[in-house]
Amino acid sequence: MKYVVILADGMADYPVPELQGKTPLQAAKTPTFDYLARHGRVGMVKTVPDGMAPGSDTANLAVMGYDPKKYYTGRSPYEAISIGLELAPSDVVFRCNLVTLSEDEPYESKVMLDHSSDEISSEEARGLLEHINMNLRKEDMNFYAGVSYRHILLWNNAPFDFELTPPHDIIGRKVEKYLPKGPYRDIFSEMMIKSSTLLKEHPVNLERKKKGLNPGNSIWLWGEGKKPALPNFFTKYGLKGSVISAVDLIKGIAICAGMESIDVEGVTGNYQTNYEGKTQAALEALNNGQDFVYIHLEGPDECGHRYEIENKVKAIEYIDSRVAKPILEGLENMREEYKIMVLPDHPTPLKLRTHTSEPVPYLIYQSNDRKDDKGQAYDEHASRESGLNFSEGHLLMDFFLKGQLLN
Repeated sequence: MKYVVILADGMADYPVPELQGKTPLQAAKTPTFDYLARHGRVGMVKTVPDGMAPGSDTANLAVMGYDPKKYYTGRSPYEAISIGLELAPSDVVFRCNLVTLSEDEPYESKVMLDHSSDEISSEEARGLLEHINMNLRKEDMNFYAGVSYRHILLWNNAPFDFELTPPHDIIGRKVEKYLPKGPYRDIFSEMMIKSSTLLKEHPVNLERKKKGLNPGNSIWLWGEGKKPALPNFFTKYGLKGSVISAVDLIKGIAICAGMESIDVEGVTGNYQTNYEGKTQAALEALNNGQDFVYIHLEGPDECGHRYEIENKVKAIEYIDSRVAKPILEGLENMREEYKIMVLPDHPTPLKLRTHTSEPVPYLIYQSNDRKDDKGQAYDEHASRESGLNFSEGHLLMDFFLKGQLLN
């Protein structure tokens, strides 16, 4: 049996007036999802436990079968591990975004315009991070470049008492209320304020402005965490697994779980990514002996954060036509039984431009247990009506890999 999870990050949403009251998933043309739903099962799963922040970290842990209440130690350690950093138990890691703030006011009065600096390229970001590290690093604190706008601050032998806010939660708002709080607020606030001065006239940003692109004109620190300890995926499920993603967080979870993290050229973390490359890599992994592949696609989430209605619909259609369809065809050609699961990790409603904790729709298709329900659809409403619900997200993977489909 082969197993494939297609994780459409942030795909779930609310009804959108501009889409005639439909959600992006309902509005999108998804013939492959429709086929899988008609011949499989749909339902709802709560991936973010009550009381926990609705991030891709907690949600993807749950989808991969790990209870966030038990195993979550923060987001950024997974990202640090994915870029090869060795962590000691006393280290604390922070996510360091390159963000775009308004430029004409004192720092406290600036507005968070863009949490991703127009999804700045990794090459451009590396130059900015080197400048930041040269000027802001301390004996026990160093900055490390990651992918696009996503970077790392590593504090050796650090305290663990911080109140930090994700930048994607405050788009369009003044930053004053969301600056670091707690006993170490002055250290981080000073870094962020100094970074604004250091980056404003940096050649990379001047060139981006000429091109009409948002500059990476400040760092933003958040997502603190310590070294995680996940049970090995193979030991847990008896399956050899691979993960394919452009996002350091997802790669880091894979590495910590003992799974293979497959790099694909040309992946971006937005809706204009190398879908064909991810699909080919997944099928090659399955043909070369892997039992399980987790394909993570970030596009719908980024479109949700950026309030790009048409692009979110387009991202979902691309995942259907350029990932799900060739995956289904490739699995059929392997002449081996298989299961496919499609779901988001969490909602990223366009209306809110950030993550929420509501349950998300999933579908499961099993090649040797095809159903025939011509009226069945895959979307938020149809999945809610099915009644096949999981109140604890990590149990869905147990059901997908080890359970039987409900009749």
